[in-house]
Amino acid sequence: MIDRTHELPIKRQAELLCISRGTVYYHPEPVSEADLRLMHRIDELHLEHPFAGSRMLREFLLREGFEVGRRHVGTLMRRMGIEALYRKPNTSRKHPAHAVFPYLLRDTVVERANQAWALDITYIPMARGWVYLVAVLDWASRRVLAHRVSITMEAQFCVEALNEAILRYGAPEIVNTDQRSQFSGEDFVEAVKACGARQSMDGKGCWRDNVFVERLWRSVKYEEVYLKAYDSVSAARQSLAAYFDFYNARRPHRAHAGQTPDVVYFATLEPVPAAA
Repeated sequence: MIDRTHELPIKRQAELLCISRGTVYYHPEPVSEADLRLMHRIDELHLEHPFAGSRMLREFLLREGFEVGRRHVGTLMRRMGIEALYRKPNTSRKHPAHAVFPYLLRDTVVERANQAWALDITYIPMARGWVYLVAVLDWASRRVLAHRVSITMEAQFCVEALNEAILRYGAPEIVNTDQRSQFSGEDFVEAVKACGARQSMDGKGCWRDNVFVERLWRSVKYEEVYLKAYDSVSAARQSLAAYFDFYNARRPHRAHAGQTPDVVYFATLEPVPAAA
């Protein structure tokens, strides 16, 4: 948009575009190796101690020899999209202008496929840099119905994952998420409405309502991500897709007495009524 060869000064071009002049001259710097190591370790500590905030994580890191301040830990946590889990009104950062939906699963017994789905986003470290992963999880069977890998936290990859799951398996009755802006924005809300599902959000007094997705993230990271160092986004996509195929079809699940999510999902899936 900015033409450095134009006779109009860059300052004036920036004013016309309603952007700061500093933005024009900004050159993004790659994340340092030290910060990448810190982010990787913070992610591991967050899985082990999800209640730990920046102050406690800093103490853990200091004991391990990392020289880091609390503010820097907090900055990296925000970049990774994670925060301490504890009883509070909002489980994730929400957009102040977006709607908040009531939690619909408090007194609901979820016992069949497609009765309720859960979505969440997590940070995935790579050899150099990181990506974000969103998954659509069937609440009853713990089956991963769709997932997407993205280099940004934009809402579009969440919408794509939800639409893929709907296209492949039909619409759920309830879609449950936290209150982060990716799930409360217009595009995601409209996608839920379009399929006829009701939208549900974790709220006050139910900070662990997405616990099944949190358990999924623990499995993904300890059984897949931390054992590998993806050297590209495409490698991360391919490897995670292979892991989810294994997770659904071959990995025994304790909650199902050793049965796989695939077995439980298709066993409890209601048959589609025959056309008249």
